[in-house]
Amino acid sequence: MWRCIAGVVFLVPLLTAASINKRSIDLIAAHGLISDTKLPGDVTPNSYTLKLHPYPDHGNFSGEISINATVQHQTKQVVLHKHPDLRINLLRVVQILPSDYESRTMSPNSNEKGYKVQMLKTTWEQTTVSIEDSRISVGSRKVNKQSMISIDMDTVMKTGAVLEIYIEFEGYMFNDTTEGLFRNSYIDPETKQKKWYVATFMRPNLARNVFPCFDEPAYKVPFQVTIIRPKHMRAIFNMPLESSSDPSSYWVADRFQRTPPMTTFSFAMVISELSHISINVSDSEVYFPDIKMRVWARPDFIEALTNVTTKVSKSVKFLEDFWGSPYPLPELNIFALPNYQATKPADSWGLLMFKESELSSKGSWHLTQELVYQWLGALATPFWWSDAHINNALVRYITAYATLKIGENETFNNWPTTMLYSIYYEFSKRYPHGKNTAIKQDSSSAKTELVFRMLNYTLGETTFKHGMQRFMSDRQFKTFFGDDIWLSLTEQARFDKTLPEPITINEIAGSWITKDRLPVVTVTRNYNDNTAKIYQRVYLRERPHDVPDQEKFLWWIPVVLIRQDKMNFRNTTPLIWMMKEREIILQDMPAADTFIIINPEEIGPFPVNYDTENWNMLAEYLQTENRTRIPVYTRAKLLHDAWNLAYAGDLSFATALNMTLFLKNEREYLAWDPVFTLIDHIGKHIDSSAVHKKFQTYVRLLLTPLYQELGNEPQEGESEGRAHLRSSSKVFLCQTGYKPCIEEAQAAFKKWMDCKNPDEGNPVANQYICPVFKWGTKEEWEFGLQRIIRFPPSRKPSERTYLLKTLTGCPNDPSKIERLLNITVLEQNGNFTDNDIYLIFSMLTGSANGYTTLFNFLRKNWDTIKTRFEDKPMLWNSIITSATTVFKTQEGLDMVSKLYLERRTEFGNADFVIEKALKNIREETRWSNDNLPVIEKWLDGYLRNNEDKIDC
Repeated sequence: MWRCIAGVVFLVPLLTAASINKRSIDLIAAHGLISDTKLPGDVTPNSYTLKLHPYPDHGNFSGEISINATVQHQTKQVVLHKHPDLRINLLRVVQILPSDYESRTMSPNSNEKGYKVQMLKTTWEQTTVSIEDSRISVGSRKVNKQSMISIDMDTVMKTGAVLEIYIEFEGYMFNDTTEGLFRNSYIDPETKQKKWYVATFMRPNLARNVFPCFDEPAYKVPFQVTIIRPKHMRAIFNMPLESSSDPSSYWVADRFQRTPPMTTFSFAMVISELSHISINVSDSEVYFPDIKMRVWARPDFIEALTNVTTKVSKSVKFLEDFWGSPYPLPELNIFALPNYQATKPADSWGLLMFKESELSSKGSWHLTQELVYQWLGALATPFWWSDAHINNALVRYITAYATLKIGENETFNNWPTTMLYSIYYEFSKRYPHGKNTAIKQDSSSAKTELVFRMLNYTLGETTFKHGMQRFMSDRQFKTFFGDDIWLSLTEQARFDKTLPEPITINEIAGSWITKDRLPVVTVTRNYNDNTAKIYQRVYLRERPHDVPDQEKFLWWIPVVLIRQDKMNFRNTTPLIWMMKEREIILQDMPAADTFIIINPEEIGPFPVNYDTENWNMLAEYLQTENRTRIPVYTRAKLLHDAWNLAYAGDLSFATALNMTLFLKNEREYLAWDPVFTLIDHIGKHIDSSAVHKKFQTYVRLLLTPLYQELGNEPQEGESEGRAHLRSSSKVFLCQTGYKPCIEEAQAAFKKWMDCKNPDEGNPVANQYICPVFKWGTKEEWEFGLQRIIRFPPSRKPSERTYLLKTLTGCPNDPSKIERLLNITVLEQNGNFTDNDIYLIFSMLTGSANGYTTLFNFLRKNWDTIKTRFEDKPMLWNSIITSATTVFKTQEGLDMVSKLYLERRTEFGNADFVIEKALKNIREETRWSNDNLPVIEKWLDGYLRNNEDKIDC
């Protein structure tokens, strides 16, 4: 349906039942906003005319809104959103003719209090409806924390009727939140006076806090906005200023240009006295003569943002080319708001708001992400919150892609490895996410982001880019479902012949997105007939591998293959797709003395296992000078896959440890990145065994040459990757007892011990505290204990918490831990709260010394502890859990089993804890029995070959 309003033509599509019922892939089942009950859809908006009058000094606002709406289904009720704190002073609903649009005025002609009805006698399709005497009843209700208002009339409104819903309202701004319309202040450095600013944060559904509206992403309509501001301040809106008038000596009314169709969460405004800098041709290699771009900040902070305009220019130019679509608005205003407390920037359309530190930071990732939202989210908008998930994932991928392409990757050089490793760990658990909805949402979004990356590789960059352009061209100024993205990519791939028929992107994406799991692919080569069997199953790292229905899980997997005799890592076209097949056979594999690599560069988010012979050929090749022919991402992947498959019980640890031998010549941070996580995981798993000491020696031998080469101090102009590599190697060397590290830490700690008033503050960097408490003297540890006991209330509690965590979790000496337990549990020292004790128990699970000492303490003092905690079930459950559940060897199983038999009837409400602990320890014991002998044998051989270096 076409609407012609104020001389501008907009297409406002009617929401049909078919479009409302359409569903895309169920991307996430627990999105926090899906519980927001949908509006009935009987009446839908065509446009908003809004006048908003904030009072910055007083913290309140008033406004009036006229909503032009169409009746989609015969009804006597209009339902829209309104927050309970928003007070309605006057309301009317008028049925109007299209010819009346230009003549309608906003203000009613009644001064009476309460809800007023002013209806017109109108005609619609030759049917005269007299509704002058109708009355409206208004009711507010809260539905799943999302507020609605229902307007009930005594006359039925027929399908197609056009309404004007006029409402006067008022509300309050708050400066302790950034939701809706808020205010905040800062001190002017010259005048020392407090200055207020007013701003909005409408995403995801906070527009209802500011004005009554249809606050759902599906309703994209134009806004005509007038903002009334103090004369000494300036108002910035999504669109440029059209005109200003002076209704009083103090207030100015700014009328802004009419917006294109947009959602309520895209609405944005800032009223402030901030200064700005603009992009001009002399400041930037890129110039946008048709777009006014400005960066706003406090006058004394503006110099810190001079590089922002260049970063914005580069990103906008790249994104315009990527989308094949110019920046969609005539203005772009970017604010560095003082004292801005939102957890993320406000990515409204044409108006971005950042914390000052975010906007002045070195990198450009955050800035580019908010610019991506200008197209994907604002220009093309998800129809409902379930589709917002795929919107977020695609924004994240395009942001990463753009950041790397334009070279602004200062803090981004390890993407996507860090994200990949974390979701591998999460989705390989027996129970991914637990009950944590936030973790589920983040890991699901990360997985979807990696699916887009996989498609970019397998379809080719050109097809992916043109597919995105096809999608944007079709859905700009409209809403979309997730299926629309997959369809555009499929159509483009068909056109470019980069996807075999009858495969569709929807099928491929759906197999990944709808599962809370990831696959592992096993490659078994037959060296006699040059074939390879490719087999897929669920990747399970955490034991036991007893996940129900795992045989039903199948994915569409691209088989991208690299051969040693033809190492072309630029060709990422799949040799074949596993079309939800359990296994396939590849023909024409290379000769028996030549390795293959499946899924190079982590093209798809799945680990790959090989037969032992192929692993050994890879390990040997990586130790040669030719290893750099394999890109660093793939070197990291091979190492990461090997260790994690060994950890899961799918690969011999001897093979996995062989894959680390090339590190003696490796200096790329990305290749080392997975090593530190794996050292931590394996170290914690074996630290209760005799093998652990040998493992620590191996780690020292591995890291010492690297650390010595990097040096103890940063070098001028070095990369962030090199700095991070130095820091990580130092931390892990300290954990293994590397003498130079311990001596450096003790020297720093001594400065604190020599202070006249050590309780006034801690002059020691955090990096030194744990090594001192772990390897230092009892005197040093006792000094730390006294600092906790005497901690003054004037200092930050977080400093005390950190000190308590390290004092508890770091020591190797059981006597230190036992002393702390005696003081806090048996002596009930008043300086330690129940929360402190709970934290102590939790921290002791981090090392074998910790939980073994806690177990012995519990067994020795059972009766006293039971009496002490009988009225504190949280602490009782905590000590039972921490003292019994972390053992991983037969010795630990025997200890816990004996305690259970001795005290079987005395565990009380912690009985289920000990039973679960015994089950888990049995599983861990099986792992230890299978793997520790293999690890020890390999370590013995390695240490023999490096005997001359062990004194380091």
